[in-house]
Parts: sequence; structure tokens; C-alpha cells
Amino acid sequence: MKTKYFKYVIISFTLTLLTWSCGKVATPDPQPVVLVSSTLVKEYTKEQLIASLGPSLGSQVSLFVQGGVKQYKIVYKTKNTDGTEIQASGAVIIPVGTAFTNALPVLSYQHGTIFDDKQAPSYLSADGEGAIASFIATLGYIVAAPDYIGYGASNNLPHTYEQREGLATAGLDMLRATKEFITKEKANWNQSLYIAGYSEGGYATMSLQKKIEEEAPSEFSLKASSCGAGAYNKTLSFKTLATTKSSGDSQHNASYIWVLLTYDRVYKLNRPMSAYFAEPYASQIQKDQQNVRISGSLTTILSDAVKKGVTEGTDTALLNAVKDNDIFDWKPKTPTRLYHGTSDTYVPFFNSQTAFDAMQKRGATNVALFPIQGGDHGSSIQSFLLGTLEFFSNTK
Repeated sequence: MKTKYFKYVIISFTLTLLTWSCGKVATPDPQPVVLVSSTLVKEYTKEQLIASLGPSLGSQVSLFVQGGVKQYKIVYKTKNTDGTEIQASGAVIIPVGTAFTNALPVLSYQHGTIFDDKQAPSYLSADGEGAIASFIATLGYIVAAPDYIGYGASNNLPHTYEQREGLATAGLDMLRATKEFITKEKANWNQSLYIAGYSEGGYATMSLQKKIEEEAPSEFSLKASSCGAGAYNKTLSFKTLATTKSSGDSQHNASYIWVLLTYDRVYKLNRPMSAYFAEPYASQIQKDQQNVRISGSLTTILSDAVKKGVTEGTDTALLNAVKDNDIFDWKPKTPTRLYHGTSDTYVPFFNSQTAFDAMQKRGATNVALFPIQGGDHGSSIQSFLLGTLEFFSNTK
């Protein structure tokens, strides 16, 4: 989720207080070492953590913060989309205090779209994604929050924005490194894993879930997955944006442009900006990349050639790249919830609806869709968070 929606996170969590059981499951076989380093960044008492949130937000949550936290940055080995080994990073937050005597579950928190590297979880800034992860931890979780490729320790590389394999690989290896870190620190983990995220984080969560279920089912006891407002149906999303008037919001457009730039690079299409975008926008995008801010429907920004190629199905190279990132049509094994605002003009609701329909058609009985009536991309976060917490607390 974007940092500007942080207030929704805090307000939502003040409404919910969770307790957890300390059941144990068998420890899976050791995996190859991926943890490179771990650094204690900050340690907060309950009072210090509340103060760090500022007087307004701190006063709202003071009755619900159950203890302090230890905030760590970890660096780990993973692979980039071209198969090269790299080092990535993330935050691990361990709750501390007398309220946390029982073994706790791990929650993997996949963050949403950020345009500033310093907002990534491992920086653990007071107004960034690390603050959100820290607050979640005070409700009784060991939180793992990957930065993703392109932020933190890997900020010299382009971010794999909305690219299924890049997000899932970084997320899975982050969990492997977290498991090693927990063993090293002798943290009290009950072996259960929950995963959640909103917006890009929702897409990353679903990509991670599929990868765990298909490639690493014995490594983790994945109990539940909650995915909010992700663009799971990339093919339909691209065709819709190429033919239908969009919101015109400049930051929405920056995200759509970023997806095209990422797929052009990852799938080695290597086209000039003029192949994708009309002038004068192509020159602006060449200069500013995803940081460009252009208002107006995306249909006016895209080139006639790319619109025709997408709508008529003739641009097979681009369409195949897009299709490789569809994540909506499969059969999850893990209990899964999809949350989405029905009036979302950024990531259309049909992404969750078509995912739910496809999963049902494949025989999935453990997937539920929760439409948030009239909710847009920002206002639906609160319902997603409250629902996710209730879901996780009742799924052991």
C-alpha cells in the first residue's frame, strides 16, 4: 500500500486485538543457506514505539500496542529475473515484552507501490513500510517484510514492478532467510506462516502463495493468504487500459507506465519509448521513467501501434510478456481471501472477480471474494486490514 494511506493502517489496527495459540508443527528439513547478514537497527519499548508514531497516531493506538519490538534488517541471497545471483534485503520485526510469552506465527507482509527507496521496509523509517510492519508485530506476529528487488540492498537494480517471478522469488527467499534468522536468534516461532499484502502487495502475495504451494510446499506451514486489490489479470487489465478511458490520475499513469517499462526490460523487447507512447509523452517518459507524472487517460498516452497490437492481438511479443504475469487462473490449496473495492479506478475490481471465478471453476473451495461496495483503492484498505486480521486469527 502507499505510504499516504498509512493512517488507514493505524486506524484499522486500533479496532482489532488478536490473541494466538502456541500450537506446534514439525520443523521442515533445513534448506540451503540464504541469509547473508542481520543487523539490529532499533529496539523500542512499548512506550517508545508509541512515541515514534507521533502524538496523534500514537494516542490512537496506545491502548492496543501490546509491547515493544526489535527491528532488524536482513540481507539474503536470491536471484534476479535473468537468473543471476544477487543480494536483496528486508525487515524482520520481533515483538518483545511480557505479552509475547507464547510461540508466535510469522506474517509475511508484501508492501504496495512505492516510488522512494527510503520507504522500503528495511530502512525502518517512521513514515515508511517498516513502521507498518512494526505495528503489525505488536499484535502478536513475527513480521517478515521483503523490500523486493530494486530497493534496499539491491537498489542499484531496477525494481521488478508487477513482475510475477521477480516478486515471488524475492519473497520466498526472504522467508527462507527469515527462517534461518529466527533459528539464529532463538525467536519463539510456532512454525505457522500467514501472508498478506495490498495493491502491488496483493499481487506479490498471490505470486508468492502460488510459488510456495508449487515449489516449496514442505518448507513452510502456510495457513492463510489475504490478497487485497491486486492486478492479477494482467491480460484483461492491459486490454482494458488500451481501449477504455482510465482515471487520468498522474500517479495511476506512472504505475501503468512502470509496468510497461518493466516488461520491456525483463522480456528483452528492448523497444524505443516511441513504440509504446505517443509524443510528447515518449520523450518525457524516456527522461523520467516511472517518475514521470502525466495526467489524462492512458489511451491518450499510449501509441496507436501498441493500442492496435494489444486490442487486435497482433503484438504477440508484448501480449506473451503480459500473459506470463497473469496470476488469476489457478487452484490455490491454502485458504485464501480476495478483498477489492468495487469502485477502484486504479486497479479495477474485475481483477479479483475474474480470479475468484477462475479458481472456482478449477474446483477451489477455500477461496472467498469480499467485494467492498463503493470502495476505491484507498478507502478499501481499512476493510481489507480488518478482514485479514479476523481471517488470520480464526485460521490455525
